[in-house]
Amino acid sequence: MMEHSRGDLNVEGEGECEEMEREPTSRAHLRDNGYNNSRYTGAVRQKAYIFDGEGNYYDKEWDLTEGRGKEFCWYHVELPKWNQRLSQSAQYLIDVLCPPMKLQDILSLVSNGPFCGHVDGALVFRVNSPGPASSKFTFRISARITENSVITVSLGRVPRLGFSPANQSLLSEVPIVESPSSGNGEMKERGGTVIREHVLDFLLMMNHSEEADNPVPKSVSNLIVHIIDTHVDHLQDIVTKLEIELDAMELEIDKGSFALKKQLLDDRRFPKMHLDLQRLLQVIAHGEQVFPRVKEKCSSKGWFASDDINSLEELIGRLRRLKENVGFITNRVTAIQAGLDSWQSEQINKKLYYLSFLSIIFLPLSVVTGVFGMNVGGVPWTNQTEPELKEGFRNVMLLCVALLLLVLLCFLFPALYSHVTAWKRRRDMKRSWSLNRRSFLRRSTGIRERNDRGGYLRLY
Repeated sequence: MMEHSRGDLNVEGEGECEEMEREPTSRAHLRDNGYNNSRYTGAVRQKAYIFDGEGNYYDKEWDLTEGRGKEFCWYHVELPKWNQRLSQSAQYLIDVLCPPMKLQDILSLVSNGPFCGHVDGALVFRVNSPGPASSKFTFRISARITENSVITVSLGRVPRLGFSPANQSLLSEVPIVESPSSGNGEMKERGGTVIREHVLDFLLMMNHSEEADNPVPKSVSNLIVHIIDTHVDHLQDIVTKLEIELDAMELEIDKGSFALKKQLLDDRRFPKMHLDLQRLLQVIAHGEQVFPRVKEKCSSKGWFASDDINSLEELIGRLRRLKENVGFITNRVTAIQAGLDSWQSEQINKKLYYLSFLSIIFLPLSVVTGVFGMNVGGVPWTNQTEPELKEGFRNVMLLCVALLLLVLLCFLFPALYSHVTAWKRRRDMKRSWSLNRRSFLRRSTGIRERNDRGGYLRLY
């Protein structure tokens, strides 16, 4: 890591400011800055940077001061992503942002739901979705913007939110696919960077590189566009992972695995995925409500660049297309669940068919036993003492068999009728085809004879 110095801006009681000399460190790695007086140092992550407006940034202390002139500051708070009450998140922010921020500023940043407006002279927007904080489909991003400072709060880590060293992205390297047969010596001779399989899987799930295409902002408007861009990229990553997971499930289901289908139904996998997609749609809908209002309010600011207004418009368009894509995925999940429900109904119908067939076998026996079990006189073959009625049991069995055959005939009659009808239809079609073929051959022979005699063909 290259050596660099930090510039600390300390505000004194009389407003005097002492600035240490610092050299540009845009190639320096990022480093988390903890607030020593915080009670939640291990739970809340804090980052503080100062930008000189010329493409360079520096680490700074967590003092929540604003920049001067072209300089502007960025303070980012990363809340822990575990199950917690909303009041606990508010306590985290009060601990790290107060003073100088007031309670209304804290509530505007941590509350649920979409919001965009001015609070205590600063522009505040938030896209905070309700739900358990530990869920990967719960997104919370909020920002408090002034002309020379930005304070952001996120739930968990947001990919690509930080800044990377220049020209050190993995995508700029010449890759070599890792092979079990080739040794380390052979890879070194070929040159390049070895890309492992799990790294490729991770990159395929993302529409961006973790560190590529991430220039250092030169103004507050650039920083706002960067924050919203990373939020949209984060949503896109989740959607891409869902698509890959859904494609793999469809491939396994198409193979016809009975155990897999039963497990998916028992685990209620697709209903849960459908619920997650609805939560994701809610987050995207919040962004559709908030970001156009952010663009409208920022367009009236003199310090907000017109190019960044166009960038915000492009991000809003991306968000709308992402909403359409999530709708398509929801329809796919619904169709797959309907297919599994149909398969389950088919399995139940097959079992019921076997039970019905078994009950048909025992139905004649039940009827006969019911008839001959009556305690009335005149029932035949019941007086076993008479020698001429000694064959009564055999007669009852024959009667049961006859009734069983009759019931089976009634049960199989629709199938037999359909087979007979199909056979008659095929026979009629063959006969019609034979007659048409004979007529065609007869007409062809007549035409050929007329042509041989030099005659003409009469038209009707």
